[in-house]
Amino acid sequence: MKRGEIRLVNFEPTLGSEIKKTRPAVILSGQPFNRLRRTLIVVPLSTSHQRTEFPLLVAIRSSGRPSVAVVDQIKAAAKERFVRKLGEAVSYDFGIGSTYLGGRSPCSLSQ
Repeated sequence: MKRGEIRLVNFEPTLGSEIKKTRPAVILSGQPFNRLRRTLIVVPLSTSHQRTEFPLLVAIRSSGRPSVAVVDQIKAAAKERFVRKLGEAVSYDFGIGSTYLGGRSPCSLSQ
């Protein structure tokens, strides 16, 4: 699992206002962290909004659908929560996320 990949992640069980269900997420953590740790840092994606609302929502395309990266829900996820790889974030520099993705921001899904 690599930084910038979009993977389906099972976020259940959750508590309170945590993002719920199995949904795509972008891996933010990089190597060697991903190889050595049992958890990865991810930002979940949602299709309930479709436009950027800084600083919490960043518009991207995931599986060809308009969606947002839900920045305030960044979390560590155990590797056992990852279901499958969906693709990789394509880099466009529009600011947010470039620190986490090595100069790349998640904007759309490439297959």
